[in-house]
This record gives sequence, structure tokens and C-alpha cells, in this order.
Amino acid sequence: MRSPFTPVSQEAGNSSPVVRGERKWTVTTSTSTSTGTGTGTRASRPRADALRNRERIVTAAREMFVELGADVPFDEVARRAGVGNATLYRHFPDRAALVHEVVLSVLSRTTESALEAATDEADAFEALRRFTHAAADERIGALCPLLSGAFDRDHPELLAERGRLEDAVQTLFARAQEAGRMRTDVAVGDLLVGLSQLTRPLPGSACPNFDRFVHRHLQLFLDGLEAPARSELPGTAATLEDLRREP
Repeated sequence: MRSPFTPVSQEAGNSSPVVRGERKWTVTTSTSTSTGTGTGTRASRPRADALRNRERIVTAAREMFVELGADVPFDEVARRAGVGNATLYRHFPDRAALVHEVVLSVLSRTTESALEAATDEADAFEALRRFTHAAADERIGALCPLLSGAFDRDHPELLAERGRLEDAVQTLFARAQEAGRMRTDVAVGDLLVGLSQLTRPLPGSACPNFDRFVHRHLQLFLDGLEAPARSELPGTAATLEDLRREP
């Protein structure tokens, strides 16, 4: 079973926020190089409108992957993004490239949520609670099916970002346990499994109708992680190593 958080790292290049509602979408864009006529090679920055188009495409794709699955037609993604099909293919020549960028964007944002929670919240368990709800808004569980298709899960960027995210969540988890705010018979994998399952729509249910239950049920789940423990758990704690192990 793989971790619900499959890797991502920042590309060398520019990072631009896309505002949707009150949340910002961070989309990575790489810079290109061109040979000048003077002293040699210089970096050329993508035009602002090209960056905006790329950001719109990634945002639209993420929404439609959650709603309809990773096989949504490209022309539908282009229509929601407000760009032409040629523009979409210029940025993402195939589905694997688009899926890669969506996963990269989502996991980068989730990592930042963990780091912000650790910095802003004095109470260690409240920091973990804040991160869990923020991760749910990214719909990690609904995006999991993306990872089973034609997608390079071992891409260096994704491996690097998975490590960054797991380190951030491990830190939140360890702080809560050291402070005596979390039961000691659980591990990070338990949190990630619960988060993945509770943010994945049930078969036959529509995503919009399911969304209103997610934070309610996450709160019930988090109450079960808090110390003092009210029951003895069966089995053993789920670790990150358990989640990485192939079935």
C-alpha cells in the first residue's frame, strides 16, 4: 500500500499563486534558457500570460480530476480553464505530464499547510488538527486514483516532495505525542490512512454532496487520536514504511 502522499518537489524556476476563493494554488513553472548573441547563455522568463494560462490549466485539471476522475477529456479541462486546446497541449503534451503537475501542486500546498500549522499553533495537537483539515481541503483521497495510471510515481521531483511532506507531518505528530496530547499507540501512517479514506468519495456518491460530511467526520477521527485514549486499538500502529510497502 503506498502512502496517500506521493512525492513532489519544487522545480527550479518560478512559483506563482492562483487565487481561488480564499485559498492560493501554488503551481510550479520551469524557466527555459536561450543562447544570446553577446556573452553566452541567459535565462528567459516565460511571459506573464503564459504563466497565468498554465496556472489556470492546473487549477481546472485538479478540480475536474476530483469531480470526474483522471480520464476527463482534455478539451473539457481547457474549457474550464478558459484556454484553447492548443494552449493546453503546449504546456502539457500528454496526460501524464498534466497529472504530474497536478500532484506536484497539491502536495506542495499540503506541505506548506503542515509547516504553517507548526509555526502558527502553540498547542501541538491543534497544529495537527489544523493541518489535517487543510489537507482534506486538498482532497488527497480523491486524487489517489491518479497515482495508479500512467504516471511516474518515482520521478525525482515527486520523491523529494514526498520526503519533505512526510518530514513535516512526522514533526507535527511527534510534537503532539511528546506534549502528551496524542495517544501513544498510533503512528503517522494511521493519520494518513484515515485522512485518505475520509476524503475519498464513497462509490456511487457525488463529490459535491460528499464534501459537506468530510470535516465533520475528520473531527470525529481526530477526537479518537487525542489523549487520553478511551479504548485499546487492535493490531499495530501504521508507519510510513507500512504505507510504502507494496501489497
